[in-house]
Amino acid sequence: MTAEHTGPAAGAATVDDHPARRLWGAIEPIHAICYFAPEVTAAGEELGLKGWFMGYFAGRAAPLGAVGPDAVTAMFFGFAPSRAARALPDAWAIATPEQVLAARLASVDRALQAALPADADLDRLARLLEHAAAGCDFGGRPLAAAWSSVRLPEDASPHLRVWLAATVLREHRGDGHVLAAVHHGLDGIQNSVTHAATGLAPGEWLVTSRGWTEQQWERALVDLMGRGALDTQGDLTDAGIALRTSVEDATNRLASAPLRALGEYAVEEAIALATPLARHLVDTGAVPVPNPMGVPRP
Repeated sequence: MTAEHTGPAAGAATVDDHPARRLWGAIEPIHAICYFAPEVTAAGEELGLKGWFMGYFAGRAAPLGAVGPDAVTAMFFGFAPSRAARALPDAWAIATPEQVLAARLASVDRALQAALPADADLDRLARLLEHAAAGCDFGGRPLAAAWSSVRLPEDASPHLRVWLAATVLREHRGDGHVLAAVHHGLDGIQNSVTHAATGLAPGEWLVTSRGWTEQQWERALVDLMGRGALDTQGDLTDAGIALRTSVEDATNRLASAPLRALGEYAVEEAIALATPLARHLVDTGAVPVPNPMGVPRP
């Protein structure tokens, strides 16, 4: 049993046409530029942050303040505790959360302006996503709540406005996904194992990027086999497919508030406006597919 086992038929069971998931698929590559753009990595290094992961943990958590590794592990959910502990709280001794946040916003702005076509018209998409983000409910959603408190200057570029609104929306969905996974009895590593088994994200990437050991991953596989969610090859069983489908259905339901705020037609407009931008980012290699988030080319 190793991380590369996936259930080829299982991916279809977890990818549906719910508008909440379709909106996520259209905006996630826009948000994800912050994980792959050299401008963002360089901005962290200029602050003195040591390595990509310190920049990742500090950059994503910055709106929360000088939060420690235990809280971040709980919120980010899929990471081994040791991964966050190597970055936090040391990052806050190097740069304040305010400095990290400012560097992230400025570098994301530069990255998106460089990565997207010069003639991209983002004003309408920015207004739609901002309206959707304003309709989010933040109970039990600390990451989304923190990012929703970030204020941009009035002259902020539409690129940065789109990115920030997309970030609030994806963290809102992500916080809800954590709630759904926990409700279904999955801890962080078990959620990652079943996510990999859908075929949407390579398991070996999740083991490495999330900081798990092979022994920890194997233990989670065995636990999930004991639950009947995985077979002896590490692929999803019928019960496992039902489990993942139920988690994703709950995630979609918990992500529905911003859709209600927009209304059906505006949701479809937002998806239509974001999709070609997301495809451009994927097709030019700015955001790779496959990726640990499991977002495909929309």
